[in-house]
Amino acid sequence: MNADFYWINEPHSWLRKDDTLWVTTDENTDFWHKTWYGFARFSGHFYGCDVTGDFTFQVRVRGDFNTLYDQAGIMFMQDNAHWLKAGIEFNDGAPAIGSVLTLGHSDWATGVFPGNADLFWMRLTRKGDSLRLQYSADGKSWPLLRLAHFPGSGKCTVGVMCCTPERGGLSVRFDDFLLAPAFDNALHDLS
Repeated sequence: MNADFYWINEPHSWLRKDDTLWVTTDENTDFWHKTWYGFARFSGHFYGCDVTGDFTFQVRVRGDFNTLYDQAGIMFMQDNAHWLKAGIEFNDGAPAIGSVLTLGHSDWATGVFPGNADLFWMRLTRKGDSLRLQYSADGKSWPLLRLAHFPGSGKCTVGVMCCTPERGGLSVRFDDFLLAPAFDNALHDLS
């Protein structure tokens, strides 16, 4: 990790060594804004760096997701009411791949993860005012998870996040961080 990463909602227990970050979540942490539940929460753990313009951010994630809403993955944030988080989240009795886009209000899109959810990769590319979100079960094939409009190309923060709204103590390992100029692959190119 060459960029200057910093915490938003630093957890009590974490360690960074070279290109690896280990985190254990605090209790009742989450990112959510209003929809369905009515509440706004911005207490999840987010380790990110500031970016401007177009970029691609990619990371490998390992975790043992076993309690309702256990989650880890990547996050992109303009402020506490404009952000995207994505990764594995435990719901309906199983880990699922999903994303939450918040532009004043949060939405939530989720689906079945096609591999072992204890190990996965996430990739986010910003190109102008568009976000391309991809995931991988093997680090080789990168299906599209979401294509979203995100206004503006000014300074934002990108990095990794983890939360446990119903408990504390989820251990997550993030490694193979990559922050690079935007990958300009065709939309359905899985590489």
